[in-house]
Amino acid sequence: MRIAVTYDNGEVFQHFGHTEEFKVYEVEDGKVVSSEVIDSNGQGHGALANLLAGKQVDVIICGGIGGGAMQALSENNIEVVAGAAGNTDDVVAAYLKGELESTGVNCDHHGEGHTCGDHEEEHSCGHCAGHDEDSSCGGCGDDEEGCGGGCGGCGGCHMEPIMEGKNVGKTCRTHYRGTFNDGTQFDSSYDRGEPLEFVCGVGMMIRGFDAAVANMEVGQKLSIHLSPEEAYGELDPSAIVTMKIAELPGSENLTVGQRVYLQDIYGQPVPVTVKEKDDEKVTFDANHEMAGKELNFDIELVEVIDR
Repeated sequence: MRIAVTYDNGEVFQHFGHTEEFKVYEVEDGKVVSSEVIDSNGQGHGALANLLAGKQVDVIICGGIGGGAMQALSENNIEVVAGAAGNTDDVVAAYLKGELESTGVNCDHHGEGHTCGDHEEEHSCGHCAGHDEDSSCGGCGDDEEGCGGGCGGCGGCHMEPIMEGKNVGKTCRTHYRGTFNDGTQFDSSYDRGEPLEFVCGVGMMIRGFDAAVANMEVGQKLSIHLSPEEAYGELDPSAIVTMKIAELPGSENLTVGQRVYLQDIYGQPVPVTVKEKDDEKVTFDANHEMAGKELNFDIELVEVIDR
């Protein structure tokens, strides 16, 4: 049995699609007999799945992962254990003991290789951490595959249809351009030169985008306007929390607008934005960066793959 872990300086790297290294463990009779660190060669998440399959990896342990990466790994018969954080040797030991549970798909995304937002990488605090080489606390890092604008779906998405349409359950490749009501572009697959690939109608995308693609014809272009309810939802006041800096070591180094991770009660990473900060308290906003916004998309259906 071979187990791979997204790796950075001894810790579980929190971006599956952007990891530069994997630590691969050879396991026999439930015990690790050897390990090695391999280079990912900077490949995107689809190619990473093929790389791991070529290394005969049976299980991948990672932090954040999007639906497209999850699907690619599944197609290569690789078990995914997502939501892990901390020392890689420790998480492998926990997996072998049956103590490591996967969160499933846990990253909003809207296109291969795309990142966005103002993700600072120069801090390390007890339960609030960015990602850098010197950081060694669990649940740290900026979002995998993007966290701002775009059309990535809910973190708890699954692979069962949640709507009807001729493209539902099929792999769709779409180009799109996203704009706010004032015409400002926040994202574009055309600019990246690569269509977005996803399974339609299973929650990998925001609902309004998914519903539009569900009945499109290949080659068709469609412009849609989404209310917040059809996109990332309304702002939730309960998702804004204030904590004492004295109770969160290292948070004194945070700056307003910074994207960081907090850990929930299960030790899983939760992306938040520093909303306010003074000498004694810091306020975090766990709302999605696009919550409460109306969005516009120009969509082109490039290909439908019936797998």
